[in-house]
Amino acid sequence: MAGGKETPRQKMIGMMYLVLTALLALNVSKEIINAFVVMNTGLEETNRNSQQKNGILYSAFEAALANDEKKTRPYYDKANAIQKASDDLVTYIQLLKADIKMNAQSLPDQKTADTFQLKNIDKLDDYDTPTYYMIGEDPANVTGKAAELKTKIETYKKLVLGFLSEKEKANFNIGMNLGEKFNQSEEKMVSWEWYNFYNLPVAATIANLTKMQNDVRNVEGDAVNLLFKNISAADFKFDTLAARVVASSNYVLIGDEYKADVFVAAFSTTSNPVIVLGDVDSITGKMSGPQDSTTVKVDRGVGVYKISPTAEGEVKWSGLIKVKKPDGSWAAYPFKSSFIAARPAAVVSPTKMNVFYIGVDNPVEISVPGVPAEKIQPSMSGGSLSGGKGKYTVRVTKAGESTINVSANLGGKNTSMGTFKFRVKPVPDPVTSFAGKKASDPNLTITKSALVATGFVFAEMVGFDFDLKFNVVSFDISMTVNGIEVTEKSMSGSLTGAQKTILGKAKTGGKVYIENVKVKGPDGTVRTIPGFSLKVIG
Repeated sequence: MAGGKETPRQKMIGMMYLVLTALLALNVSKEIINAFVVMNTGLEETNRNSQQKNGILYSAFEAALANDEKKTRPYYDKANAIQKASDDLVTYIQLLKADIKMNAQSLPDQKTADTFQLKNIDKLDDYDTPTYYMIGEDPANVTGKAAELKTKIETYKKLVLGFLSEKEKANFNIGMNLGEKFNQSEEKMVSWEWYNFYNLPVAATIANLTKMQNDVRNVEGDAVNLLFKNISAADFKFDTLAARVVASSNYVLIGDEYKADVFVAAFSTTSNPVIVLGDVDSITGKMSGPQDSTTVKVDRGVGVYKISPTAEGEVKWSGLIKVKKPDGSWAAYPFKSSFIAARPAAVVSPTKMNVFYIGVDNPVEISVPGVPAEKIQPSMSGGSLSGGKGKYTVRVTKAGESTINVSANLGGKNTSMGTFKFRVKPVPDPVTSFAGKKASDPNLTITKSALVATGFVFAEMVGFDFDLKFNVVSFDISMTVNGIEVTEKSMSGSLTGAQKTILGKAKTGGKVYIENVKVKGPDGTVRTIPGFSLKVIG
């Protein structure tokens, strides 16, 4: 965010991005893809509101310029330059979004793609198209549009900061950090381009670009507002009036609060407008049905509307802003707005894979979009849950199913965020490894020199994300020596002297059998795993 402390809307959007992008490393469900579509719709509406709010500042600059050009001109020119740079960057990002939709949907041109709704794209979970377009073929050497976008953002930030004084810069956090970030799925620091665009589906990539447009509009508004403060409000001469509704967010959780500022762009500090809620015809300006003139309280020309939604879906509201004219009559200005109410949704994401394993620490992240980690209260049946602040460890002991229940403190009340069931499985068996060979290898042959040089049998985990170690507690080596089958046992993972002696008698074309391999896992249990045979080739 630019210009200070984050708003609740920006905190919620940031947390939802962390949650949703983390889930992309797991099995992406249709609900997660749809969540990005809904988020993109809300961000687009927020962008339009931000642009309207910024437009009020530019209108105020126009009025100030007419009143005192000498005083206003230097700041007016800087504001116009920031406006043009912001519009150029937002337009460029819009073209990137159009290109991605055009390529993903095989649309005929950019103009068609620009108006094509994200929800109508057939393959919203397509990873390849946006990744190739934004990153290129090698994420370590970005040749796609992400590199160009990063350069344009860097140039934009330098331009904006160049128009501010040193004092203004000290109180201005421009945000839009372009440095490396920690990637949860890769478990390492990655470039800004990789973090924002590598291996993300179409829905997430478009939503991410829309969020960047939102960041640009926020920076624009904060910077222009700082410039505007250099001109005394007492000098302004306003000659036009326009109704405005600016919401802190157009995506609201049920149980949370929707808040919007309703005001006239130019106002008198000695005469507050009256705001009446009800159905209004935007063309004629006439109201019909019930009217409410008490809900919206007005102070210094700005009315604050608050409502807590009780059902999911789009909530529409409208009304009139009535302003008293110098002759004592009233002028009415109609307005309409809406926001999306969504049901609270907790997210429980296994850090390693989509199951819990018996006898090991299963790291789990638990979060609720828009709710601080310290207000989340998880519990578990079918296992134990420890940790806090969003990061937990699950321990399970019995195969089958376990349940995680998530609740959160919302407005002083403990509210259920959902119940989540997970499969519980034993850790898979390791595989036997001898002389660098495993049963799955395509070439199970060995030279005699390599055979007699081998001193250990190992148990290795193959294709398993946890860092687990199984110890070999015993194994047999069998071989035919002078027509007689000979078997020697070791009670550890090391070859005994007797085993090495019979290996020294191996003949070309003969076979060596590693059998009856017993291993001990981290849970203390002993298992028997399959062995294999090797053919001596010389």
